[in-house]
Amino acid sequence: MKAGNQTRGARLRIVLDPDVAIGPGRADLLQGIKDTGSIAAASRRMGMSYKRAWSLVESINGCFVSPLVLASKGGPGGGTTRLTDLGDKVLAAYRRMEELTDAAIEPEMKKLQRVLRAGTKRE
Repeated sequence: MKAGNQTRGARLRIVLDPDVAIGPGRADLLQGIKDTGSIAAASRRMGMSYKRAWSLVESINGCFVSPLVLASKGGPGGGTTRLTDLGDKVLAAYRRMEELTDAAIEPEMKKLQRVLRAGTKRE
């Protein structure tokens, strides 16, 4: 099992408050922004519309004491987008929770995999 775009295992959704949650989609969007420096590139990488990505960024930025993502308008070459220090910390904490979850459920995952129907794809 691998955190981020995993094909088996748990898909972790952390509910911090009734209206505040971080799950695989938001974490992958933050990761994409961190990797590419662009909301547009991150959204393309995920197969998500730019409008939806911006909506998620605005939503998550409004949930914390300071923004997780900063975007600056640019000239002819376009602007840049980056995670703030808090954004890096939130993303790192979420990824660590994914790793801890995977480690915690691994024994039970192995038990379930042993009882899969023959011919079922196993990784």
